[in-house]
Amino acid sequence: MLALAVGSVQADDSVKVSNAWVRATAPGQDVGAAYMTLQSTLDTSLVKVESPVAGSVEIHSMTMKNGVMKMRMLDTLPLYAGKPAKLEPGGFHLMLFDLKNPLKAGDKVEFTLHFKDSAGKTSTLHASLPVKAPTN
Repeated sequence: MLALAVGSVQADDSVKVSNAWVRATAPGQDVGAAYMTLQSTLDTSLVKVESPVAGSVEIHSMTMKNGVMKMRMLDTLPLYAGKPAKLEPGGFHLMLFDLKNPLKAGDKVEFTLHFKDSAGKTSTLHASLPVKAPTN
């Protein structure tokens, strides 16, 4: 398996991860967020994410409707062949719950991403994402 530093990595040559980072947290904050762009060469879905720094990791979407921001958990995130799926602030993202320690800028966070394609084949990607301070 390959590890992701700051650039990109591929799993089974089908999924590429780029622009990946984790938002630094404040002391005492027990929820975090991670962002990345996923691109697959075939139709597949992100079905599960794990990280040793969190009790659980969930795939979430954020939408704005009538001036109200709504966030909801997704069971899966579909990836369509050749089309980037951007996980970014204000849109799709990963939520890290029950953080074991604060996430500090300059640290790395390990993730295991699980995918399942339309034929039912599963694949796993291990990634190490940099923690960055918010820019806004």
